Amino acid sequence: MNRLLQLTEKLQRLQALRPLEPSQVRALEEKVVAAFELEVIATSNQIEGNSLTLRETEMVLSKGVTIAGKPLKDHLEALNLHAAFIYLKTFVKNPDPITGRLVRELHQMVLSRIADDWAGVYRTVPVRIAGTKHQPPHFLEVPRLMDDWEIEIAAAASSLHPAQLAADVHEKFVTIHPFVDGNGRTARLLMNLVFLRAGYPAIVIPSDSASRLAYYDALENTQTGAQPGAFRDFIIAATVVMLDRYLATLAPAGQHP
Repeated sequence: MNRLLQLTEKLQRLQALRPLEPSQVRALEEKVVAAFELEVIATSNQIEGNSLTLRETEMVLSKGVTIAGKPLKDHLEALNLHAAFIYLKTFVKNPDPITGRLVRELHQMVLSRIADDWAGVYRTVPVRIAGTKHQPPHFLEVPRLMDDWEIEIAAAASSLHPAQLAADVHEKFVTIHPFVDGNGRTARLLMNLVFLRAGYPAIVIPSDSASRLAYYDALENTQTGAQPGAFRDFIIAATVVMLDRYLATLAPAGQHP
């Protein structure tokens, strides 16, 4: 089966397992969504080097505790990304295109109290990314490139499958690398906004070493043109895994199609 058709079929199966009644089934689904979205937040930070485990992230967010031996920055990253994700979800039912203003708002939340001078501000300095052949454009090009990015993704929204669009939103954003720091976390937020708007769950990109390497390799292969479809393929595969996890968790409480 075509992988995009496979995604659509799995999404239809998931939607069939989302009854409004009975109330206990709905409550179970809400708990499942909350658990998976916690994982989205924890892994996105872990990809960038955050040391909090999934359980520690949950304790910081739900109980406000401080984890002994863990840096304050890691706690702030958890709180910030959680706040940005909640804010992002207010735009799920908004059909308007993603704007540069929303991008800067999300980024400001991601870096709040960590790097306030850079938060929500396009970079005005050159950057280099260690370990990759792709190097971001000159900072003077960033405002124009971000305007072009906004126009391009708005134009593509009606012609691409949501998984393709989500992958492109992410890849093209980090290729520009518009901020000094926080680009990856912001890109994954924007990617998941595309998924949520299309009725898909938020997608987890695993943070273990092998998955992280595959993620960065797929990104670099697309950025350099070595394998232009590599990042789309990676995100499509991650979406299949996420839908299967939802289906496996929710199916016992619902009705099979």
